[in-house]
Amino acid sequence: MVIFTSSAQHAAVNNGQVEYGGWMPNNPTSLQKPPPTKKGTVTEQTVLQTLPDRNETQFAVIFNLTLCSQVALGHFPHEHFTEEVPCRLMRQFRAELDKLDKEIDDKNKKRKLPYMYLKPTLMENSVSI
Repeated sequence: MVIFTSSAQHAAVNNGQVEYGGWMPNNPTSLQKPPPTKKGTVTEQTVLQTLPDRNETQFAVIFNLTLCSQVALGHFPHEHFTEEVPCRLMRQFRAELDKLDKEIDDKNKKRKLPYMYLKPTLMENSVSI
């Protein structure tokens, strides 16, 4: 349960955020003006004046990139096991993940909109963002 929650479930819930929130107008770090209180009063100029300025946007992007660490499921930045049995089990696990990754690729070829968030090669080994 812990492995599922910290890998697959986390990926399913969070991995789509970059596609939506990575474009600053969809997910600004702050607003420079209060939100509108009446419908139909917002213009393009109002939106541009409300979004964060270039410096704040650059800071937010750099800050978020600094926090990112992508280590695919089943891989580790440091090898913790040296004994034959755990090393063999890790190789088997990675082989199963590679097979699953290929199956997902094959299924995605048939879809109009591929679902990439649960591909093992794109799924984090933890709840890293």
